[in-house]
Amino acid sequence: MKNGKWWALFLIAVAELFALSLWFSASVIVQELRDLWALTPATEAWVTASVPIGFVIGALFSSYLGIADRFNTRKVFAVSALAGALLNLLLIFSQSAWIGIALRILTGVTLAGVYPTAVKLLSQWFPKKRGVAIGILIAALTLGSSLPHFIVIFFLAVNWQMVIVTSSILALTAAFIVYFLLKDAPGSPGKTPFSFKLIRKVVKNKPVMLANYGYFGHMWELYAMWTWLPVFLTASFTAQTTEVSTWFIALASFISIGIAGGVGCVVGGLVADKIGRAYLTIISMGVSGVCAILIGFTFGQSIWLTFALAVIWGIFVISDSAQFSAAVSEFADVEYVGTALTFQMCIGFLITIFSINLIPLLQGTVGWQWVFSLLSIGPVLGIISMVKFKSYEISDSAQKASNKAT
Repeated sequence: MKNGKWWALFLIAVAELFALSLWFSASVIVQELRDLWALTPATEAWVTASVPIGFVIGALFSSYLGIADRFNTRKVFAVSALAGALLNLLLIFSQSAWIGIALRILTGVTLAGVYPTAVKLLSQWFPKKRGVAIGILIAALTLGSSLPHFIVIFFLAVNWQMVIVTSSILALTAAFIVYFLLKDAPGSPGKTPFSFKLIRKVVKNKPVMLANYGYFGHMWELYAMWTWLPVFLTASFTAQTTEVSTWFIALASFISIGIAGGVGCVVGGLVADKIGRAYLTIISMGVSGVCAILIGFTFGQSIWLTFALAVIWGIFVISDSAQFSAAVSEFADVEYVGTALTFQMCIGFLITIFSINLIPLLQGTVGWQWVFSLLSIGPVLGIISMVKFKSYEISDSAQKASNKAT
């Protein structure tokens, strides 16, 4: 069983890494799409926001119908990854901005069947001490989301379509892994009958909702940072020197978001299992909020100073992400844990749409020096919620210790 669950973790993490390469597959080639689709500033913003919009639609639909709890979780993941790969591939045939944006929205819908279901799969394989396991999963998500920046280094000079094709092949591989190589967890529950009461149960669960509020503050910062940090690095590096190369900026973005974030997730999971989820999230949001304020002051300064702070921000902005999902999976009853996770992510990604689009609107007014300070609001509100959540976590730990003693 021990070997089985760690093998399952490996398969789920690899599949998540490959499937999430769909998220930013179009964003990293937006300059090429700008010419092909005759993008205006407004439609270009829609290209960036379309995937989270689709994710919210898909997550809302899934949580409302309880799809993650009514159907086999592994098959939901595989079908969603397959559909996402095919929709993403259709981008290379699109000659219209609005058709392309529609395809990106639909791709986001399919990813709502990938991310939350992967977390539920892990909760089935790791009923206890799942902080490290979910940390590894979110590390895979982080690397997968930043993978297009890495793909660009090799393929963009050849053909922008290769970036799209590569991410689609990776998503198809993810579907194959989960459907054919991954087995259902021993003792995993079967289908849960559909009930509109599932959402009501989620909302009435106070520790679950406190963890959700913490997650919402975290998400206000996370995807806006992931979306606009590469743009900020480009502007900052070129303001310091005109000799910086495109591949270096892409590599710096991949390291800051993907590598640093992946390390942060794994270390965060290890630390959370020792000091508790609440403490870990409070520390992470505190450091990331400070980084959001400070990084603007490095604009146009030393490239290595900006890069170093971006890496630190990349570590702490995501190091707590897994713990909100883990908290929900531990405090939600098994009958609605899939719906609870999907609901959490639905609202969280809805929030990202606003913060992602606020950054370019305010950047023209306050400049790169101050615009990221807006993102620090999320961590502040998230910390307040997780301080309240801490009492439930302490009580739950004491209860488990008492049960173990008896």
